[in-house]
Amino acid sequence: MSESNAIANGLAGAGGGIIAQIITYPLQAVNTRQQTERTLLKKNKQGLLPQSSSNGIATASSSGVFLQIFQVIGNEGWGGLYSGLKPSLLGTAASQGIYYFFYQIFKNKAVAIAAARKVKGHGDGTVGMSGWLIVAAIAGSLNVLFTNPIWVLVTRMQTHMQAERKIMDEKKEALRKAASESNLSGSTLEDKLADLNSSKPRPFGTVHAANEVYNEAGIVGFWKGVIPALIMVCNPSIQFMIYESSLKHLREKRSAKKQGDTTITALEVFLVGAIAKLGATVATYPLQVVKSRLQAKQEIGGNNSLRYSGTFDAIFKMIRYEGFRGFYKGMSTKIVQSVFAASVLFMIKEELVKAIMVLANKRKKVVLKYE
Repeated sequence: MSESNAIANGLAGAGGGIIAQIITYPLQAVNTRQQTERTLLKKNKQGLLPQSSSNGIATASSSGVFLQIFQVIGNEGWGGLYSGLKPSLLGTAASQGIYYFFYQIFKNKAVAIAAARKVKGHGDGTVGMSGWLIVAAIAGSLNVLFTNPIWVLVTRMQTHMQAERKIMDEKKEALRKAASESNLSGSTLEDKLADLNSSKPRPFGTVHAANEVYNEAGIVGFWKGVIPALIMVCNPSIQFMIYESSLKHLREKRSAKKQGDTTITALEVFLVGAIAKLGATVATYPLQVVKSRLQAKQEIGGNNSLRYSGTFDAIFKMIRYEGFRGFYKGMSTKIVQSVFAASVLFMIKEELVKAIMVLANKRKKVVLKYE
């Protein structure tokens, strides 16, 4: 029975994750661009002030997320909001399926251990917060190691146009510099700049992204950002600790008030999921920013001082050149996207688990009837 529960949770997690991902993907795409955009600090008489780099898209500090969405549509069309959607859906299905499958397996083991401890006179037979934290951490670590290559490709596809604009700006700047150092006529310079402006970006799909990553760093490149991603395992750990503890509290209150009725409604699951994800997102967001920057094409950074060779290099350079506020770029967008996606995910997952288990029980009854 425990194995069938694990399979049901794995399938339901994958299905719920895909639906939540499709609904909130434009917010996720814009948020990744916000995270990877560098904002340098400059010194003046008042101290350090942010200085946004120019990339053709307003940064999170200067405009709202909906304005940014409209800017992406205007510059790149609707497709710009869904760059990387296909591998993202694959990654979401794989991540949710792997995570919930292992989570349910280790959850069942934790419950069995707690029950065995109660028989021996230790504890009340329930799994404590530390137990849920360990269960979620193990499942999360396995998920990260299996799926990191997919998320590297997604990040590359989401930020491809951002990197192309940066490369284009550098080419224009090089032309202007060359023109100022030579006798290049103004009309010739304008012609060359017009040629650059008229050039269309090359197609960039999943295969292109994979080739780009491999050519840059080989197989190891597909695990860029894996260190902050593994540290970020505490995100779902915190999320599920809050989630499971809150549901347990709700069931205990309901049981006391309604003589044993512990049914949790879809709306309650939605709200509990939102609160759980909000707490986890605020706690781990800086690591998300570091991971995105490591996985994106380094040309986005412009000069070498804003390109990163690894996790600690990224952290030190962000503190030095951008200050601590750089670790929270696009956080408001992420909170909206993550909380809404998690709420939808939890609600759909719980309903799908019920449906799958009902179908499984009906099938079992039919088999038993004809035996």
